[in-house]
Amino acid sequence: MNRKKLQKLTDTLTKNCKHFNKFEVSCLIKLFYNLVGDVAERPGAVVGLDRNAFRNILYVTFGMTDDMIMDRVFRGFDKDNDGCVNVSEWVNGLSLFLRGSLEEKMRYCFEVFDLNGDGFISKEEMFHMLKNSLLKQPSEEDPDEGIKDLVETTLKKMDHDHDGKLSFADYEKAVREETLLLEAFGPCLPDPKDTEGL
Repeated sequence: MNRKKLQKLTDTLTKNCKHFNKFEVSCLIKLFYNLVGDVAERPGAVVGLDRNAFRNILYVTFGMTDDMIMDRVFRGFDKDNDGCVNVSEWVNGLSLFLRGSLEEKMRYCFEVFDLNGDGFISKEEMFHMLKNSLLKQPSEEDPDEGIKDLVETTLKKMDHDHDGKLSFADYEKAVREETLLLEAFGPCLPDPKDTEGL
C-alpha cells in the first residue's frame, strides 16, 4: 500500500475510532496488511482475515482456546457477516476489544454469549458455554449435573427479573454489581496482562 493510500485510509478510520489515535490506527492498518499478506496485491481479491486466520491471531496473541468463543469473537468483529474481517472491522473491533469502555465491553460480551442472537442468554446457551469450564472428574457419574448446578447458580445471581434467561438488562445490572461477571461464560476479551502497554 502506498503512502498516500495509507494516509487516506488512516484519516478515514481515525475519524470513527474512539480509542486509538492516528499513529495507532496507522500501525494497526500496517499490521493488518502484514497479516493478510499477498492477498492484498491480487486484483479483485477479498482483502481480509478469514475465520481461521483470525482464530489463529486470537490463539497466538491472546491465548484464547475455546472454539465456540473464538467463533463468536470473530462474528463480533465481522460486522457485515461476509466471512472475513476487513481493515475497518479490524481497527474498530480492536478499539473496543483492547480499550473499550465498560459499557462497550458489556454490549460486546453479551453479543458473544447470546449464541443464537435472540437478545437473551438462555439456560441452554449457558450450558454450552460453561461445559468447557469445568474439569471432568473420573469418578463423576454425570458430569453434566455440575454444569446444570452452575447454570442455576448463575441464574440466581444474574437473572434479576426471574424469567429463566438473561436479558441485556439482567446482564448489565449483574456486571455493574460485580465486574468479574463480565466474562461469566468464558474469556472473550484479552487478559489485561496481555495488553499492557497497548
